[in-house]
Amino acid sequence: MRFLNALCAVVCFAIAGAARADDVADFYRGKQVQIIVGYGAGGGYDLYARLLARHFGDFIPGNPAIVIQNMPGAGSLRAAQYIQSVAARDGTVTGALDRQAPVAAVLGGNPAIKYRASDMVFLGTLSSYADDAFVLWARRDAGAKSLADLMRPDGPELKVGGSASGSTDDATVILLRDLTGMRLKLITGYPDGNSIALALERGELEGRTSGVSSISATHPDWMRPDGHVHAIVQVGRKTRLPVIAHVPTARELAHDDRGRAIIETMETPYQFARPFVLPPGLPAERQAALRKAFMEASNSPGLRAEAAKMSVDISPLDGETVGRLVVGMESAPPEVLAYLRKLLSPEQP
Repeated sequence: MRFLNALCAVVCFAIAGAARADDVADFYRGKQVQIIVGYGAGGGYDLYARLLARHFGDFIPGNPAIVIQNMPGAGSLRAAQYIQSVAARDGTVTGALDRQAPVAAVLGGNPAIKYRASDMVFLGTLSSYADDAFVLWARRDAGAKSLADLMRPDGPELKVGGSASGSTDDATVILLRDLTGMRLKLITGYPDGNSIALALERGELEGRTSGVSSISATHPDWMRPDGHVHAIVQVGRKTRLPVIAHVPTARELAHDDRGRAIIETMETPYQFARPFVLPPGLPAERQAALRKAFMEASNSPGLRAEAAKMSVDISPLDGETVGRLVVGMESAPPEVLAYLRKLLSPEQP
């Protein structure tokens, strides 16, 4: 009798699971899922979002269409706020944000951020920087010809483009300026990475920050030895990326242990370098289905093959892991968090 009861329980559980899967498929069939990108078209975050969009729907039950909507503003914080407070909470919206957007929520202090890090639901990240680095690039005809020039107290400044307080671009420039002594002048206010790249190519700017894989995909000529830009320093890695092994890491240039500790904490977001988020309050079965579909799409032969042709890093982490990394930043030393809070504040020059 006990065996029959146990068997009945197993069968009922399997039937219930199948029913839930069917419910998810019925919901998504014939629908669209939006990916809200926190930057304009043509940049690195947009590139990764569109790569995911071409494969994501194949793995979501019901196979919905995936559409991209660009929502640039405030270093992707506009899109983050939309996802957290306005977007539909039925599983038809996800967002691709700057990696610093979750960090800004951890630190607080920015009146534009109305949500907490613990409220954020992560779909996952397409890249954990296993084979990438965030780099300060400089024009070869800039006044500062080398890292040594930029490290001289009386050397020329390098004009570097940024987008908005709290963005990876701006934060990296300020971090390098403050903790290594590099003579960098941040020119902020550009709407996205594509506009910064255009300004650099026109000579309006002398430098910019961007990932190696993003540059390889969008401006492959920059990677040539005779290109009109060259790499100065790399961020987001404990060790040098082999493809630019001649370029030092930020950790190597830090003046002291305090600076290295701050840089190490600031580099945590590169472990979720291309984060995708979901609105809070989704039905549990749809959230689970989307997270599962994200990892299946990320590891699919089709997406991997396309990413290889584009030379972009695909080293995904699931949503739960990303969430733990974000909340884990709260345990950093108070003085480190205080510096990062100031670094990402709207008033930061």
